[in-house]
Amino acid sequence: MDEIINYLKENEETISTMESATGGALASSITNISGSSQVFKFGAVTYSNEYKIKMGVLPSIISKYSVYSLECARAMSLAITNYTTSNYGVSVTGKINDKDPYNKYGLDNEVFVSLYVKKSDRYYDKVIKVKNQTRKLNKELVIEEFINLFKEMLEKEKGLSSN
Repeated sequence: MDEIINYLKENEETISTMESATGGALASSITNISGSSQVFKFGAVTYSNEYKIKMGVLPSIISKYSVYSLECARAMSLAITNYTTSNYGVSVTGKINDKDPYNKYGLDNEVFVSLYVKKSDRYYDKVIKVKNQTRKLNKELVIEEFINLFKEMLEKEKGLSSN
């Protein structure tokens, strides 16, 4: 995470998060880094459908695809980017070791991460099968996968801008 924060500082860019499954763990891991206040604009924990919608996710996305979908993750990452005018918006949604009585669709132990890049209007996504016994370890896995996703995005964006 240090590398990501340093990259954002060097490039004077910002990031915001909208999390469901990880309950703010990603935002916490960002703010654990010294100097992150220069680049981290906002973190929202939207466990309920109601607050995903209030933050900008269209109800039709939730009803058509469910909150446990890549489509919802993408809507969340775009919504948080627009809400905060950040350069990057990150979302996490999915099921970690729990059943959800309000959202019965979606596979158990499947998490969707979406990273929206405002300047290129592109999404970078990852679907993660969480397999650890504890929610804490699964959240740590999702954070590691986000770090990898961000690095992959930087390489692809660099390639796009040099063409």
